[in-house]
Amino acid sequence: MNRIFLPLCSLSVIFLVIAFVLGLQIDDPRVADPAVQAGVQTHFLAALASLFFATLVHSIVLTYFMGTGRWLEETSTAYRITPTAFQESKAIKYRVIPAMVGCFLLLVITGAFGAAADPGSTVQFQGWLGFSPVAWHRTFAIITLLANVAVHFVEYTALFRNGELVEGVMTEVRRIRQEKGLAV
Repeated sequence: MNRIFLPLCSLSVIFLVIAFVLGLQIDDPRVADPAVQAGVQTHFLAALASLFFATLVHSIVLTYFMGTGRWLEETSTAYRITPTAFQESKAIKYRVIPAMVGCFLLLVITGAFGAAADPGSTVQFQGWLGFSPVAWHRTFAIITLLANVAVHFVEYTALFRNGELVEGVMTEVRRIRQEKGLAV
């Protein structure tokens, strides 16, 4: 899984950075100039694509943990192996889930502030606490980008440890099957 995860999380971060840079290139989204509006539209589409891709990467990690957790549980039961690997994998999964959910919420909040900062929006958000809608959107974009990088690191270390647990159970299964004269 680590071989698959590294390129996926790298692409996710690259897409988020591209969306961020495209957003920085917009001076004033209220200008009716077609070039400015094309920049706004490009930023919007890039941001939407990066939101979906980042969510996909986090979802793949969650799906992996669900699948390997189930496999560890069933294999431990079938081969009468102590369930410590399953229990540790479950603990790892439940430590990573809140971080993934936090990233998803930040992605949605960043998008919401981006929509509110759009002068063509019906929301007409005027800012808050002395900060403009654009400042709020930019601040959340930075936080979201940094949080995704940090959570990708946490996910990678969790995936690595979970892989070790799976390999340990596989080794034990091979040993049991060899002792019983079964195919390995």
